[in-house]
Parts: sequence; structure tokens; C-alpha cells
Amino acid sequence: MTARPLTYDAFVRLALADTAVVGLVLKGSRAHEGMVTLHSDHDLYVVLADTATTDTRFQGHRSGGLDLVVLSLTEFRAAGMPGFERYALARAQVVLDRLDGGIARILADKARLAADEAHRDAGGWLDAYANSLYRSVKNARDGHGLAARLDAADSVRFLLELLFALDRRPRPYNKYLEWELSRHPLPGWDTGLLLDAVDRVARTGDVALQRRLFTRVESAARKAGHGAVLDAWGADLDLMRPR
Repeated sequence: MTARPLTYDAFVRLALADTAVVGLVLKGSRAHEGMVTLHSDHDLYVVLADTATTDTRFQGHRSGGLDLVVLSLTEFRAAGMPGFERYALARAQVVLDRLDGGIARILADKARLAADEAHRDAGGWLDAYANSLYRSVKNARDGHGLAARLDAADSVRFLLELLFALDRRPRPYNKYLEWELSRHPLPGWDTGLLLDAVDRVARTGDVALQRRLFTRVESAARKAGHGAVLDAWGADLDLMRPR
């Protein structure tokens, strides 16, 4: 007889009965209201007490309905700090917290970049954004249409990283960008206009739009203390600004 696949509800019942499990954290589509589809599985972090005997029964479990990541409390604190998982954990939902809110506090820490971390990251993303923007505009000027559009598309990635870093937040995955901004707008930015701008820049490489967008970015970046990053571009800034 073929064993039935382990379901999310069945696993949660097992975890609730095991005192070594100090936390369960649900991430992905099921942690984002309105994003669940017929293809959505349950992505679950299983957090074990550091003193618990390692249980490898479910480590790496992956099925059509349930993916598990089993790790110690210490490993969970470090997950995504930094790393690709940070946004997923920033918007994850607590299913079980045996630490009197400790699991929730760890998630809150992941959702908010430290001031020095955010400033450092924003400076790097600003320079990367300016670089791709400059290349896109220059390539458009010189008649290299494909290169200009590809550089424009690259610039959108760096721009979004920058804007979220300026707000001390991890950038959402592309799948959740509209979800995130509709519920948690970036200060000083109209969500609809921003999404329309990045869509058009990524698709068309519109130079005039890129330059107008850069004007907004330059102002925000200077207010946040990143003037030196921009000034290092010298006269090349003129190519990025509106004509």
C-alpha cells in the first residue's frame, strides 16, 4: 500500500505534540493574503530548540503540498541575515511560537534593516542603479537599442533594491512587488505611478522617463545622505538628468 503524502495539517499536529519544536513559520504565497492559487503549497519553517536532539525525519521533506525546512533556533535567527530568504521571512506568518513571542520578534527583526546596514546597502544599490541608467541612456544615444533596453531593465532591479533599502526594508520578490506596495507603500512614492514607471522602463527603455525617474531618485538619495555616491559620477550625471 502506498503511504499517503504528509499534509500540512497532519504535520502541524505532529509538531504541536513535539515539545522540541519551538516554532512553526509559514512563508510564501500562503503567507500573502490573496496570493494563493491551486498550485500553492505550504512552505514551512520548523524551528527546533537548540538543546533538542537533531531529528532528521522531515529535513528536506518536499511534496506537492508541503515543503519543510527544519533548523535550530540559532540557525533560524541567522536565516536571511543577509540573504535571499529575508523578504520571505519578513512577511511570514507565525503558526506556532513557544517562546512567548520570541519567534515573532525574530521575524520582526528580519523585516527591518538596521540603520547602518540600510545606509550601506542603499549606497551600493544607488551606484549600481546609476551605472545601469547611464549605460542605457548612452546606448540609446549611440543607436544600440537592444543594449539600451537591457540596461534599462537591469536598472529597474537596482532601483527597487535602493528604494526599499532607503525605507529599511528588504525588497520583495517580483511576484510580491505589487502585493507589498499596495499594502505597504514606499514613503513619498505614488504606488501606481511607480509601478507604471518601472514597467515601462523595463519594457521600452524610455529615456525621457528614465531621466524623470532619476530626478526623483536623486532627490531622495541626497536627502538620505548619499550625495557623495552621486557626486562621484561628476559630469556624467548630466546624461542621466532631464534635458
